Amino acid sequence: MKRDGHIHSPFCPHGSSDTFVQYIEKAISHRFTDITFTEHAPLPNNFVDPTPQKDSGMKPNDLMPYIEELQRLQKQYAQDIRIRIGLEVDYIPGFEQETREFLNTYGHFLDDAILSVHFLKWQDSFVCIDFSPECFMDFSKKVGSVERVYDLYYDTVLQSIMADLGPFKPKRIGHPSLIHKFQLAHNENIDDAPRIKEVLDSMKCEGYELDVNSAGLSKQFCQEPYPPFAFFNYSQAIGLPYVFGSDAHCAEDLHQHHNVILPI
Repeated sequence: MKRDGHIHSPFCPHGSSDTFVQYIEKAISHRFTDITFTEHAPLPNNFVDPTPQKDSGMKPNDLMPYIEELQRLQKQYAQDIRIRIGLEVDYIPGFEQETREFLNTYGHFLDDAILSVHFLKWQDSFVCIDFSPECFMDFSKKVGSVERVYDLYYDTVLQSIMADLGPFKPKRIGHPSLIHKFQLAHNENIDDAPRIKEVLDSMKCEGYELDVNSAGLSKQFCQEPYPPFAFFNYSQAIGLPYVFGSDAHCAEDLHQHHNVILPI
């Protein structure tokens, strides 16, 4: 099976207008047999998106059209490729109940899903930690250091693994070292290997899958996958299940770096 388990879509408010068919036809042409569209789920109604354009999640009114269009395409392409209907769900500290209610309402429509951390809470406010290098550095100053931001991120990922989000909680943890996205911008050498291993160990212990996410290789200030190459062997050594994900937000990026990830 050749699988890409982390793909966005034309329903992504910060992505591209590339159609589902463009993604699907490219996947087929590259001999992928199994793909999951994991569009950013709508954020909780009472959560204020800290990004300038307020475009981190899908619009609530787009959710059922997204699902219905994929249901139609599943049937259309049933003989050519397995298409899974999924979402990338944000874990947001303090919004567990809202997230659980959302999943209880829509989870039965999903074949697959990812749970990710993009928002970090400090005191009474949130920041989208992967938005920009400037945003990252401003937040580091508020928290006290880059290392403290790293620790806050891994603490939040661990909270997401342990959180009670109900029976439809996603079983794959998205890009668990996303905090590295701007590592070449802040240019500090943070030894977070113990924290990454702690996250991977927790995922294994609690029965989760790892999103082996290649998108970081294309990010100017990252230049490595999530998690880094050094942890691929560790993940395999502890028997942690993993699924390749390109995290593509346009058809051009679909399956990006699969040829690099797969041999490792």
